[in-house]
Amino acid sequence: MAVGPIPEWFRRALDNVPDEGEVEVDGVTIHYLAWGPPDRPGLMLVHGGAAHAHWWSHVAPQFSEDYRVVALDLSGHGDSGRRDAYPMATWSAEIMAVVEAAMIAGPPIVVGHSMGGFVTLATAASYDDRLAGAIIIDSPVFREDPEVEEARLGTSFKPPRTYPDAEHMVGRFRTVPEQEHYLPYVMEHVARKSIVATEGGFTWKFDARIFQARRHEVVEFLSGITCRVALFRAEHGLATAEVGAYMYEQLGRVAPVVLIPEAGHHVMLDQPLLLVTAIRTLLADWEHSTPHQRYDS
Repeated sequence: MAVGPIPEWFRRALDNVPDEGEVEVDGVTIHYLAWGPPDRPGLMLVHGGAAHAHWWSHVAPQFSEDYRVVALDLSGHGDSGRRDAYPMATWSAEIMAVVEAAMIAGPPIVVGHSMGGFVTLATAASYDDRLAGAIIIDSPVFREDPEVEEARLGTSFKPPRTYPDAEHMVGRFRTVPEQEHYLPYVMEHVARKSIVATEGGFTWKFDARIFQARRHEVVEFLSGITCRVALFRAEHGLATAEVGAYMYEQLGRVAPVVLIPEAGHHVMLDQPLLLVTAIRTLLADWEHSTPHQRYDS
């Protein structure tokens, strides 16, 4: 995979080597990464379907001077263990277990992308008194996310094959949905962290059974969430203006909806610095303001 020039900000981010940890949840080992000193306010980063914690490893260090930033591998993903089934409630429990294990000071803000946004909403619904806020990045909310749809149709995410050559796999790395623009050096890094050596060669890290979970049912929980929530929409992504308007109403007309320009659905792969700026701006506002009262009909 040709990556071209690599900017200094990206090199510095990857030079910021995270702590690694594990915690057991319902008999399965959950792996996580953490940047920044312990006992600081926490940012918990939740990846999308078939992704992993290293999708955030060029984003997380941008916040490590002020926060304890943690990115986990949900079960069935990355370097975490696998289960027979993956209910949303279990993934939410994994997030909270990692929050406890990662030495975060006080309630964290949870940031979830795509499928991770569904999991973040489910976590906010079950544990909102233990969260400082939730940021949802381009989750379509009231329909299946594209990973689930393509897995159901059999067009993507079939049981992973074994390949003899790691470089061949890196070159085959794709996202669902695909988008017009990616930063090649980010894609190359994420691709290399997506494969694992196995008997006979290499394979992808995710468990194909993760797509059996029904995620869009979290819409039932929206009206009951009381912690702060914000939705980031990618301009060329899946969270349409209709999705933004729906969430705004369901969350009591107090949740900001922010458009990230020129971004595809996988914002951290094409516009990571715009994503960092959007998160920083929101965090600064939340740190120096009080929540608005919900307007429920």
